[in-house]
Amino acid sequence: MSGLKRSVLVTGASSGIGRAVAKELLRQGYFVFGTSRECNQFETSHSHFLPVKMDFSKVALLAEQAKQLQVEHPDISVIVFCAGYGRFGSLEQFSYQQINSLMTVNFTAQAVLARAFVPSFKKKGRADLIFMGSESALQGRRQGAVYCASKFAVRGFSQALREECAKSQVKVTLINPGMVKSEFFDQLDFEPGDDDNNYILPEDLAAAVNYILMTRPGILIDELVINPVNKRVKFK
Repeated sequence: MSGLKRSVLVTGASSGIGRAVAKELLRQGYFVFGTSRECNQFETSHSHFLPVKMDFSKVALLAEQAKQLQVEHPDISVIVFCAGYGRFGSLEQFSYQQINSLMTVNFTAQAVLARAFVPSFKKKGRADLIFMGSESALQGRRQGAVYCASKFAVRGFSQALREECAKSQVKVTLINPGMVKSEFFDQLDFEPGDDDNNYILPEDLAAAVNYILMTRPGILIDELVINPVNKRVKFK
């Protein structure tokens, strides 16, 4: 590993933002561990990439998986939390199981994974936890009660965790993107408008992650909000 930059765990690396982040960090010289439910969804021969099978819907398994990962790869000092999905509709359109599943993947699994790594991260010279939030963490919106709740939870969690880590060299950053042109909208009935000014690209967020990791040790970026210049929603 000599000559390489730091080792980074990227969740949700098989598509969308996570995939873009993994590719950008590989290009920048980082060693990347990319998690996904099915590792064959992100196949690459890059010598600095290692796929990791991890299903955020099976939260009971995460702690042991994270422990094993730390034993095998103790040099991991960055986690970029990109795993998650969207489901929208009025509250009564959600089944009880759908509420639980969305909160589990979008929040609880993130907290469990962070819990597994934070103790060892606090002993490192520098460590970074970068959470991919959403503009939905800033204001509740109609048809988004459960999704907004999951992202509000991530925001509150990251803010509190930042305070808890303040006396260590662990940096906790939250990125809140607006509408991103990605597979996120494949199963939804709406998507960003067609104009370049109506959406963010996954690569824009990957560049933001790289910027955060390039900051000098004495600087902490608490939170970034990144939006398209002209917000426009198109219904399918």
